[in-house]
Amino acid sequence: MKLEFVKEPRLIFAKGEHICPRRGIAAYGVFDQTQETRRSEIYVGGVGSSECVELLQAWIERCKTGINAPEDANQENLFRPFCGFNKNEGFGADVRFSEDLSRPIKNSEIDKIVSIKSRNDRINAAIDAYYENIKFLAQNRHVDVIVCVMPEKLFKVISSDKLPGDEVLEGSEANEELNFRRALKARAMPLGKPLQLIRQVNLDQSKSAGRQDDATKAWNFCTALYYKSGPTIPWKLEQKNTNATSCAVGIAFYRSRDRQSLCTSLAQIFDELGNGLILRGTPVSIDKNDRVPKLSAEQAYDLVAAALNEYRVALRTFPARLVIHKSSNFTADEISGIEGAANDARIDSVDFVTVMDSKLRLFRDGNYPPLRGTLARVTDDRLLLYSRGSVWYYQTYPGLYVPQPIELRIKKSEESPMTIAKEILGLTKMNWNNTQFDGKYPVTLGCARKVGEIMKYLTEADTPQIRYGFYM
Repeated sequence: MKLEFVKEPRLIFAKGEHICPRRGIAAYGVFDQTQETRRSEIYVGGVGSSECVELLQAWIERCKTGINAPEDANQENLFRPFCGFNKNEGFGADVRFSEDLSRPIKNSEIDKIVSIKSRNDRINAAIDAYYENIKFLAQNRHVDVIVCVMPEKLFKVISSDKLPGDEVLEGSEANEELNFRRALKARAMPLGKPLQLIRQVNLDQSKSAGRQDDATKAWNFCTALYYKSGPTIPWKLEQKNTNATSCAVGIAFYRSRDRQSLCTSLAQIFDELGNGLILRGTPVSIDKNDRVPKLSAEQAYDLVAAALNEYRVALRTFPARLVIHKSSNFTADEISGIEGAANDARIDSVDFVTVMDSKLRLFRDGNYPPLRGTLARVTDDRLLLYSRGSVWYYQTYPGLYVPQPIELRIKKSEESPMTIAKEILGLTKMNWNNTQFDGKYPVTLGCARKVGEIMKYLTEADTPQIRYGFYM
């Protein structure tokens, strides 16, 4: 076994580079400030109880001017002060929220929903109440993103699987998944306005003791809000000019709501700027003796051909190199179909990499786990990469549990194992839902779960949105 270290990938911002999203935005500004077409104002809609809407307005006003880091924080690089969301600071844009952009839900209506005995009826009633107001804002107000605030008394009765006294369902409905967040995002998707859901307790300073500090919460909330507000680019990965243009595609599967063996494939495409596009594939049957979903050669061809076409539309050219990430081993049919789609697009460099959890672990002297970026070569085509671990920049391990490396199985590749590992470590920093940069999975696969969770609530007749902002 050979041990190596992959340096922390650097990120590009408007006026400089850094490894940390928070430090980079604060010091150099979001990347797309360099683009003339970006908007400098973001309009936010709000839905919730009257008190929830007031708390949201107070929170947004507080975020505009910046928030100090916790006074007792020992790691200053991990707990950064929030720079503020306005034209003069890192985001380079003003956030607009007012009473005219909000739609309060009556307390009596919330109480009525809470009193419903059937869990499914209760969740559906809550979805109806929020959707009605989301639809009004989307169709009658100029909003870019809509924040839905959940009162605690409502959250408690729709977040649990089952509560004492709930009516017992019978038949197929009893086995069908129903999740408020996922179902609401799916139902509102045709309206074309991304949603951001947040609990009331996370906005109420008097009740947030022991939770995430306000500066960190503001970093994550505002970065997600900025990204969801439109085709924006908070940061992008550093790339060498000598490298050929490449496109990373993650292939994943999700189960249907009835929890049967039917799965559907989806692809997440990431272009040179890190923009993510979502494509839904076709249903996939599972072999009872294997249980691992697989694509036929035709399905693999169609899915990757559609992904490459979306890339071509966005950048007006096909990439010179294609990288395929999958969470299970590639079959001969899948490789044949993908290579056929690449050949038709005149792409002669295709890399196939399986990314999965590993049961193997490395141990380091002292009390801390291995450093993020530690790479162990088990064989030439099998690597262990610590994408989560001790972080030199943070001067600590920022996790709660013993980290587990990911295993990279290189099925076919024109690039070196080190290059593959560098790319994957870089893609762990491209989830704009979190500004702490030590994500475990590359965004090609790490966000697939969130996409699949919501995609399963869409019917075959529904047209999914292609931007990741609608799913995160």
